[in-house]
Amino acid sequence: MVLRIEDTDASLKTQAYVDAIVEPLRWLGLDWDGEPVFQSERRGLHLAAIERLLADGRAYFCDLSRAEIEQRCEEAGLPVGYHGFSRHRDVADGPGVVVRFRCDDDGATVVNDIVRGRVSFGNESLEDFVIRRGDGSPTFHLANAVDDCDMGISHVIRGEDLLNTTPRVLLLWEALGFGPPPAYAHLPLLVNAKRQKLSKRRDDVALDIYRGRGYLPEAMVNCLALLGWGPPDEVEIRPLAEIVALFDLEAVKPAPAFFDPVRLDHINSTYIKALPPEQFADAAVPFMFQPDAPKEDPDATEDARVREVAVRLAGDLQDRIDKLADVGGWVDWILSGEVRYDEKAWHKAMVKGRAAADVLAMVEARLADDDFSSAERLESIVMGVGDKLSERLGERVRSQPPVRVALTGRSAGLPLWEPMRLLGKSETLSRLHAARTRL
Repeated sequence: MVLRIEDTDASLKTQAYVDAIVEPLRWLGLDWDGEPVFQSERRGLHLAAIERLLADGRAYFCDLSRAEIEQRCEEAGLPVGYHGFSRHRDVADGPGVVVRFRCDDDGATVVNDIVRGRVSFGNESLEDFVIRRGDGSPTFHLANAVDDCDMGISHVIRGEDLLNTTPRVLLLWEALGFGPPPAYAHLPLLVNAKRQKLSKRRDDVALDIYRGRGYLPEAMVNCLALLGWGPPDEVEIRPLAEIVALFDLEAVKPAPAFFDPVRLDHINSTYIKALPPEQFADAAVPFMFQPDAPKEDPDATEDARVREVAVRLAGDLQDRIDKLADVGGWVDWILSGEVRYDEKAWHKAMVKGRAAADVLAMVEARLADDDFSSAERLESIVMGVGDKLSERLGERVRSQPPVRVALTGRSAGLPLWEPMRLLGKSETLSRLHAARTRL
């Protein structure tokens, strides 16, 4: 696989654009062969090809501006576009002068596309297109034709929106005598739930967005591979090596492919669940830091504590999240130095909860004698308080809800007992006391 940076337009050549291509590929694990190739460094080959076309009469100079072209169309009663106005004007080369390729006036150019079959373009509909800009730089079509030949490209696989540019490349290929062209395959466009083409303005289309939300690269590749194609055995979630072995370009469907975020979440959650605890922690830790967490030594103590939380709660967390960005919301109360009470949860568990103050007092007292070495024992202590009060009052007393709200500030969350051990005895007792005082 060749990674070619098509930077023929100098105005768009910045390191940020290059990084936007290279970094997502690296994140996805889609490696390429050799060093990246920059078209801007191959200009000599491109300009030599343009000189050949000029010498053979397949290209010519044009000095007309866009406004002048529109004026000529209006005066001649022609539809908007370029109609070969400079073919016989014998324009001399100079600043601002472009070079146009001379298209055939009749016949057709055929694209034998692996995905779309035989697609024919009438030559009369192809205007003489620019192959060298006014600043002397080659255009996309010319540079691609030359580089595809020179680099031995066998397959050009790209989006359907570039299909109408392929006849231009094929015409250049033939005029330059390059022989049989590469195989072309134009993939279906991606659409959203409303069947609209994905748009930067409206949809999340940058891979970096998904990386920042905590999607695993393996899941992202798996999901992308299923757009317009499916494995013959219909098993969609599988390792990349299996996808490569099963993939058949001819089986890609030409219809627009729906990029479904719900499907991506399902695939990602499956990959997350399959991670061993240590690997899960590696992936999850960057998403777990809280700005208000205690920082005795942010380079060591905090890192170790956050990682310990991720490893020890891995199973419960993996069962509950679709993406790594969600993990912080499940454990922030463990890492934070304070409790933020949800008032609805507080009112239901504490104000309306039966004997909530007694529950908190008894749990605090009994936990004071425990060493917090066993999650099962912590559960037994808390639940035992509820049983004892139920027996005493003759009515059922639920002890877990007030304890949960006291420790987490919420009414729902992970199973409470192992997180209590991670919170620690001192902090647990402090929060129980603070909640009882507030109540």
